Amino acid sequence: MLLVLVQMGLLIACGFAWKQWAPRHIPALAHRRALTDLVFFILLPALVLDVIWGAPIDKTSLKISLTAFSGLLTASIVMWCLLRFIKTTPEQKGALMLAAIFPNVTYLGLPVTNQVLGSWSNAIVLQYDLFACTPALMTFGILMAHHFGRAGQQKVHPLKELTKVPPLWAVVIALLLNVLHVPRPELVHHTLTTLSGGVVPLMLIALGMSIRWDSLRLRYLPLLLPVAVITLLLVPVAVFFTGAGSNCLRILHWPSCFWLPCRLWCLVL
Repeated sequence: MLLVLVQMGLLIACGFAWKQWAPRHIPALAHRRALTDLVFFILLPALVLDVIWGAPIDKTSLKISLTAFSGLLTASIVMWCLLRFIKTTPEQKGALMLAAIFPNVTYLGLPVTNQVLGSWSNAIVLQYDLFACTPALMTFGILMAHHFGRAGQQKVHPLKELTKVPPLWAVVIALLLNVLHVPRPELVHHTLTTLSGGVVPLMLIALGMSIRWDSLRLRYLPLLLPVAVITLLLVPVAVFFTGAGSNCLRILHWPSCFWLPCRLWCLVL
């Protein structure tokens, strides 16, 4: 586990170093946008298509979705109650709600579970994210941002934004191929596997390129304490007991106690 986290830290450090010393003929922001667009529009959909196409889709998939929603619901209720007693601006309330409720399951959770538990866990992680967390983020998360955001900002329609997420389209296609029992050609499988191999390292490098040490404000760290307690303790416990009926879910969710600190650290940065 520690070795995996160190590897992730090194990739993030590489991204930060690249931001500082990259050739100046292209702005650092353009480098980062190119990496994130490549992953978001090509590599991550390839990973989703490959994994979900070959994964068993049964009642366990429904349990995974319900388990994920239990974690989101637990975090939202607890954070909403705590914010009634914490003095914050509306913008800070919205940021804390979003940080406490929605986990970065794929980009930060997938590399840890893949290394610790094996590649069999990829299907569970992607279903946990794309069957529950991402749709909730792109709908309720957007509505929450509208509610707590500043007045006068451009509004976007959540359902319209949901259709603009390529990994979700990949999920739909993969589910159709899976349910219709369409065989997966070996050539296609190898191609998708090759493409998906770049998802984690490129996103961690892009994360390192987005770090701005000048934006770190130590006086805001106490506001993150409720987020830490919810994401590192309460949500994993709620998710563990919700998925206790399935061995694969019970095995998978305790590592969330370890990969969620990565998410918290990224939030601080």
